[in-house]
Amino acid sequence: MGVRDADARRMLYVTHRAALIEYAAFLLGTREGAEDLVQEAFIRLDPAEATQVAAPRAYLFRIVRNLAFNLRRRRRLEKEHAAEDLSSGWAAPQPIETPEQRLLMAERLRRLARILDAMPRETRAIVEMYRFEGRTLEQIGQALGLSVATVHRRLRSAMADITEGLGADP
Repeated sequence: MGVRDADARRMLYVTHRAALIEYAAFLLGTREGAEDLVQEAFIRLDPAEATQVAAPRAYLFRIVRNLAFNLRRRRRLEKEHAAEDLSSGWAAPQPIETPEQRLLMAERLRRLARILDAMPRETRAIVEMYRFEGRTLEQIGQALGLSVATVHRRLRSAMADITEGLGADP
């Protein structure tokens, strides 16, 4: 990235940031998310394109619009999956009919507690917020000061560890 390209991108950012944040806030319904989205739009803007695009303002608005639509779609899917996960997952109370089933369930819960205790504090908090509190990845990221991608990556890894640990023989 040349100095001229970086300067062009910086000027675009300074010039259009406020208008883009207002537009993103309108699309998302939240100013905090809008600021993050506008920053992401500028990160995605190729510095070379900043000097070559005929209408850079319109191009930026299109990037913000597309990112907003992607974010709204992802939120909707997360809500749908969260509802499915909580209703059909291991977090829901299971009927226990026999003493043997109670013993097996107690052992499974002990293994789950050991797995969760072995996790780093932040990873465990992510799992608890997602699985037990029903928070979205974005809400968890905001609460812990992490990006949605980082939260997703850590949650996926933690869930794989839990699945592997619970699948092992006692």
